[in-house]
Amino acid sequence: MSGNITNGGCKTNKLSKIVILEQDFKSFFINVKGVKFMISREFPILEFDGVSENIIEPSKLIKKIDIPEQVIMCFYSEVIEKLVREGKLKEIRTLYTQIGKHPVYELEYKNDKVAVFHPGLGASLGVGLMEEVIALGGKKFICCGSGGVLDKDIVAGHILVPTSAIRDEGTSYHYVRPSREISVNDEAVKAIEKVLKVHNCSYMLVKTWSTDSFYRETKDKMKLRKEEGCLAVDMECSAFCAVAEYRNVTFGQMIYSGDDISCEEWNSRSEVDRRFIREALFWFAVEASLEL
Repeated sequence: MSGNITNGGCKTNKLSKIVILEQDFKSFFINVKGVKFMISREFPILEFDGVSENIIEPSKLIKKIDIPEQVIMCFYSEVIEKLVREGKLKEIRTLYTQIGKHPVYELEYKNDKVAVFHPGLGASLGVGLMEEVIALGGKKFICCGSGGVLDKDIVAGHILVPTSAIRDEGTSYHYVRPSREISVNDEAVKAIEKVLKVHNCSYMLVKTWSTDSFYRETKDKMKLRKEEGCLAVDMECSAFCAVAEYRNVTFGQMIYSGDDISCEEWNSRSEVDRRFIREALFWFAVEASLEL
């Protein structure tokens, strides 16, 4: 075993009389004469800590409110803006970050209510907002978004339902132990499938590749992900799954297929009008959340 042992600000390389507590703790700690130490790994992203208390705990900073348990994480800003104009969304709380306000809305739908918010862009921001909505009282999350495809035969606008995600973003590694991929909650997947079948929608169950940097999706890495079984690429799914697992809430996602990254030259497929599918997926997400 290599690496430094860290306890507060102290480090030591003396590994005598060490007992590995791999089976007893969610993190990779060691016990030196009754004192727990966290092992410094070669790469910081692998230093998962599932034992120590969070320095900033959302539930201690954010008071619960009367919010629906069902929450829609909607990446479609124009759909939210339209519903606001039509008076169908009522703002019940405003979250804040350095880029401004992030409203949390309430939507009435067939004698039920769901919460709605836009998760921003990327895993880090999306997870931060998801954490705060969980602290407010959200428990059952359905996300509707978009993603690229790794197979040109998947037409633009086709509905894709992730069942697992390759963890090629950084945020998830702070929530659950390092692993190559993570599963989407099966109950949420079944709820989404039920709704799509009711509406006679064609869809695919897929493994997605969640990556932080769309400008660094290389051809060789795309081929590797495709060999692993990925048919879609997105930015947040694996991180949202990790938060849901850590916080013991439910998460599922629908995406529609957008650009194609599998060809020799990137194809944005921007000529395909996606406004209809975006609004349709939002309402499918609402219905799926109410199945949970």
